[in-house]
Amino acid sequence: MALTDASPAELLALSDAAHWNQTEEDWRAMLAISQGLAWGVRVRDAATGGTVLAASTLVLPYQPGEANQPPFAWISMVLVLPPWRGHGFAGALLRRALDELAARRLRPVLDATPAGRPVYLRQGFVDGWGFTRWRRKAVAGAVVAAPPVRGPMAGIRPRRAADWPAIEALDRPAFGANRVPLLRLMSRRLPQAAWVAEKDGALRGYLLGRDGRTALQLGPLVADDDRTALALLQAGLPAVGATAAASGRDVIVDLRDACRGIAAWLQGTGFVAERPFTRMVHGRGGPPGDAARQVLMAGPELG
Repeated sequence: MALTDASPAELLALSDAAHWNQTEEDWRAMLAISQGLAWGVRVRDAATGGTVLAASTLVLPYQPGEANQPPFAWISMVLVLPPWRGHGFAGALLRRALDELAARRLRPVLDATPAGRPVYLRQGFVDGWGFTRWRRKAVAGAVVAAPPVRGPMAGIRPRRAADWPAIEALDRPAFGANRVPLLRLMSRRLPQAAWVAEKDGALRGYLLGRDGRTALQLGPLVADDDRTALALLQAGLPAVGATAAASGRDVIVDLRDACRGIAAWLQGTGFVAERPFTRMVHGRGGPPGDAARQVLMAGPELG
């Protein structure tokens, strides 16, 4: 079945069962970006006599980015309700997605959990690099103070509407594709997280964020170096932390594992490492983009 035929409640039931953070707005955005490349499995529920959406998979085909890299698409939301796991639904939907992407000559990319990684390896995916989800639990009525970044850094300011061309110029080679339509959607979800770093009249980094069902997420964060990334986090975290505390939600970030200094800084603010992910690609070659400039991911469902 086409996943666009599912109700918002059915879609949220899938992500909630996996303890993921998506909201109805996330699902709407992903389905819009998928351009119809979204499928589900509906089964009969013996208890009610009706049907239930038991599994999902969708694809986000990103616009071509760099001339020296093939176009790619993100495989996302490979989910199965707990009572229907082990019936082969996820594998069948994944093969459907791979067939569609092969026909369109789009290279499949995804972020795998430890449980999903062996499945993807058997389907021809190979490991790229890793990142880890860090979580700071909600602190009612208080915000954990962030340790300062050594040496004040000028040029950190809130994002402006006029910054989008510069953000695209920075993000396109880092991510490997043009994802500005997605970033624009995200920027409206948590405006207090939107910051940029300028130096010598050029953008050197940016930070965005979005709200979620149980947590506020900081990311993506793209920067030329870790010092710039830390300065952006120091600017964005206090306001986001205050919003999280007021609403009783956690704050989460998906940090590339090679950013060890930033990981230590996060620990100093009360974050705890939660679970790892592996960026994987189908077939030969490494993941798209420049990993060294990708500090925080947008989320495993988005890249």
